[in-house]
Amino acid sequence: MFGKDIGIDLGTANVLVFVRGKGVVLDEPSVVAIEQGSGTVVAVGEEARRMVGRTPGNIVATRPLKDGVIADFDVTEQMLKYFLNKVGLRGFMARPRVLICAPSGITTVEQKAIREAAEKSGARDVFIEQEPKAAAIGAGLDIYQPSGNMVIDIGGGTTDVAVLSMGDIVTATSIKVAGDKLDTAIMSYVKRKYRLLIGERTTEDLKIQIGTVLPGSRQDKIEVRGRHMVSGLPETVEITSDEIAEALDEPVREIIAAARSVLERTPPELSADIMDKGIVLTGGGALLHGMAERLTEELKVAVMVSEDPMRAVANGTGMMLDHLDRSARALARGRKR
Repeated sequence: MFGKDIGIDLGTANVLVFVRGKGVVLDEPSVVAIEQGSGTVVAVGEEARRMVGRTPGNIVATRPLKDGVIADFDVTEQMLKYFLNKVGLRGFMARPRVLICAPSGITTVEQKAIREAAEKSGARDVFIEQEPKAAAIGAGLDIYQPSGNMVIDIGGGTTDVAVLSMGDIVTATSIKVAGDKLDTAIMSYVKRKYRLLIGERTTEDLKIQIGTVLPGSRQDKIEVRGRHMVSGLPETVEITSDEIAEALDEPVREIIAAARSVLERTPPELSADIMDKGIVLTGGGALLHGMAERLTEELKVAVMVSEDPMRAVANGTGMMLDHLDRSARALARGRKR
């Protein structure tokens, strides 16, 4: 007897596993802590994330996925094995069929790498589907009608923008500007303005606690500790929400430009549908203060955050599992491309 069908949102920042009949059973950071030299995996997921920036020299906490694709094949394989073991879906008697979501701009070589990593991790059959399609379904859009739906999925490594109709993508783009680039922009801003080096965890906290992409919309401030580049000593500075808005302006403009380019390439009839329905925002970036408002202002179309943006792709993957038998041929065609 074969195991359950599962869906995996293989994200740059987080991996979510959806088991048919159970829902999302795992949601952990895509981080692996490895002992240098031996290559032994010390920790995976949340436990490894807590080690970022706090490990001794012989242990490195790394993220094996970069910009939505596999950067380190062996480590990705070990990470997937660990997660499948954790949810009890590995072993001879429990080899699941796996549906994995990947960015819309992924190459054939990158698809092959994802498929091989999943197969080596214990999957029986591996199907790959495009992230914006899963995000739209997970956000509750009925993409199977002859009507235009638009989704902007701001993940950790990529932002995927797509217009969908009749169950498929009509126009789409995928850019490598998302959560990670937003963090880098904040880090660079603090370094440039205050000569202060801050870590990944501190940057993430800044973005979540006082971050905004709308100048003047938030009056929060927070004290940030880091290492001064000149003295080399620990130092504390106060950062405001407006400073974060200034730091994030450039990457946010790139996301707006990507959305605009998709709208410009959309057939007029579908554009009219999108004007009526609005655009749905998913992914972790959807939770950034002012993101939906800024996009609405720039695109002149109403932009709404989906009900559970962080899990939209995983939930959409789960809904697609219900039709896996029916759509196996279509997915298999994508496998041969």
